[in-house]
Amino acid sequence: MRSLPRPPRPSRPRASRRLSGLLGALALAAVTTLAATGGAAPSSPAHDRPGDRPPHRGCAPSPALLFCEDFEDLPRGAGTSMDWGVDTRHGTLTVERSTGRDRRHPGKHRPGQVLHLRTEGNGHAFLEVDDFDAPGNSFFGRMRVRVDAFPTAPDWAHFTLVEATGRGDGSVVRPIGGQYVPTVGGGTQLWGVGSDGGPTGDWTDWRESAPAEAGKWTCLEWETDADDNRVSVWIDGEPKPDLTVTTTRHGGNPVDFVLPDVDTVRIGWQLYQGDPTPGSYDLLLDDLALSTERVGCGR
Repeated sequence: MRSLPRPPRPSRPRASRRLSGLLGALALAAVTTLAATGGAAPSSPAHDRPGDRPPHRGCAPSPALLFCEDFEDLPRGAGTSMDWGVDTRHGTLTVERSTGRDRRHPGKHRPGQVLHLRTEGNGHAFLEVDDFDAPGNSFFGRMRVRVDAFPTAPDWAHFTLVEATGRGDGSVVRPIGGQYVPTVGGGTQLWGVGSDGGPTGDWTDWRESAPAEAGKWTCLEWETDADDNRVSVWIDGEPKPDLTVTTTRHGGNPVDFVLPDVDTVRIGWQLYQGDPTPGSYDLLLDDLALSTERVGCGR
């Protein structure tokens, strides 16, 4: 399904910092859990009671991790780090304390520090991983996110949470994004995989089987596999095969979809249409990981 046309993305300076190197890369505590269980990813996140949650254990060493950030070691205030850059327009990034409270889904996030993103209108705010180099141009990603509210206007409003760019035919891949779809359920926000800038055009392949829920923590995972230009998605540990796109199965023009040779990964928020409802957007990010193996949504 295609998103509505949007104005060209203006050029802008980026405050980008180089990755500190793979030797300094850290893994989330989930990786340690996976190693202890033979590498099998949990099928769903933990649903322990709030009083039983262990303290935030942060990142743990792993050779599989290409990038990791849990924000625990950063000072509160303006979001900056030597390990990643910042890319914003009408947006801000702030490191702050989260109580981890989620009345409907208390087990999905523990107290600790998070990255608070806020944008106005169709602005954007991204944490940017530069100089990224995944073996074979294939990698997994994991993030926990809580979006206060998704757009309800205009119709077909299109948003992106993860974007990967690099050398190639100009394609920009968006493994985690979505759209407000007025023709489903009287108006519904749906997750979708998308792309722009290459021969397949500007598209978002949303699915009714993947509603985007506001006001709760959600664990989002993705895989980009260069062997067949495949993008796969998991939501709260559950695979979403309906969202999978490949070289020939995608939502764009009837030509092959080819992944860029990824050297930059942005994680955050962008909305493309002007004068949206609501007029501003707030979301929390935590437990970011890019890895050669699936990290999963366990602790």
